[in-house]
Amino acid sequence: MKAIKTVARDEFARRRRQLTRLMGRDSIAILPAAPVRHRNNDVEYAYRQDSDFYYITGFGEPEAVAVLIPGREHAEYVMFVRDRDPAREIWDGRRAGPAGAIRDYGADDAFPIGDIDEILPGLLENRTKVFYAMGVYADFDQRVVGWVNGLRTQARNGRHSPQEFVALDHVLHDMRLFKSRSEVGLMRESARIAAAAHVRAMRFCRPGRQEYEVMAELVHEFRRYNADTSYHPIVGGGPNSCVLHYRDNNQTLRDGELLLVDAGCEYECYASDITRTYPVNGRFSPEQRAVYEIVLEANEAAIAKVKPGNHWNEPHEAAVHVVTQGLVKLGLLKGRVQKLQREGAYRRFFMHRTGHWLGMDVHDVGDYKVGDEWRVLEPGMALTIEPGIYIPAGSRGVPKRMHNIGIRIEDDVVVTRTGAEVLTSHAPKSVDAIEAAMSGG
Repeated sequence: MKAIKTVARDEFARRRRQLTRLMGRDSIAILPAAPVRHRNNDVEYAYRQDSDFYYITGFGEPEAVAVLIPGREHAEYVMFVRDRDPAREIWDGRRAGPAGAIRDYGADDAFPIGDIDEILPGLLENRTKVFYAMGVYADFDQRVVGWVNGLRTQARNGRHSPQEFVALDHVLHDMRLFKSRSEVGLMRESARIAAAAHVRAMRFCRPGRQEYEVMAELVHEFRRYNADTSYHPIVGGGPNSCVLHYRDNNQTLRDGELLLVDAGCEYECYASDITRTYPVNGRFSPEQRAVYEIVLEANEAAIAKVKPGNHWNEPHEAAVHVVTQGLVKLGLLKGRVQKLQREGAYRRFFMHRTGHWLGMDVHDVGDYKVGDEWRVLEPGMALTIEPGIYIPAGSRGVPKRMHNIGIRIEDDVVVTRTGAEVLTSHAPKSVDAIEAAMSGG
């Protein structure tokens, strides 16, 4: 399948126009690129651009700053980037340089990053508000405050400094919450790649294999399509399936146990996030199947609540009801379902929320409440649906045959005008579909 291209240049321009409208005149926004991070000594992690910065610029290099100045006659969009350096480019790869920032990334004007201390204070002058995400990059915070304070000391010379800092992330993250058609296309491709990786893992899985070998199958499929992991995969067999954020991935898979795989990829800066749970030997035991069917019903009930006009918590409420009802049926909880729900008795076996926003970040930005009310779902919002039941060994009052059954089923969903699109539908999740995939069908 042919890979989908990245977001078009004119969409980045549209985002900048929208942001400047929300900011208003006499304001300025400053967005720094993510710094380079070191893994150990002089070895760097693979560079990943700051999501907010990339959302506005499409620019993937470090040591860069984007500045938006609504209403400025000469240039409303200014970039500071690394200058071209043939000697360094031999080692690190080609740089855009100021000319490339204008030509290829739509900047109205661009300067070498080394000139920022001389130029940026002049851009701040006579602006009343600075839109900036304070606290994300502490070192850069000090530079921004220093530029503003430097202007304040020159007030007697007629230079006017901004009077107010405004949280840029509050405005920008509300924009990012609503995905455009091209963003949904990229998320669809990310989900397709991840779903194929899960199918590959199912077909590879068998008793005696190692958790890390399954992880290798996932990563191989991601890289085939130039995608990377969007988070460290969780590959937990048997008792490890009951550890929510299990990371070691170093144990042997055993006959009769379950394998929980939580793994997604990042494609063109957009994440997928899928969890599937299946029997190591390819066939669910009666106890595993009984628990699995409850989680699957909860997953489907929650997805049915993803539609415009419903609020954020309705999918979770639907999942909680199904899970609580199922736990009573299994004999793991005793009492009336409504009372057990109110008391939170289900949290012994289902201790997390049913989902989170999804987008450029796995746990994407956006408020879950507006004031004291749950946010109403609207077209373009993307979220995960991931109910689970976890029964670790030693659980009080639980028959031993049900120990170490940890099951989570997670899908990626986009709100549409009429309901929801499940982006991860290519990853098998019914009992029959999983068993067929594992047998090579």
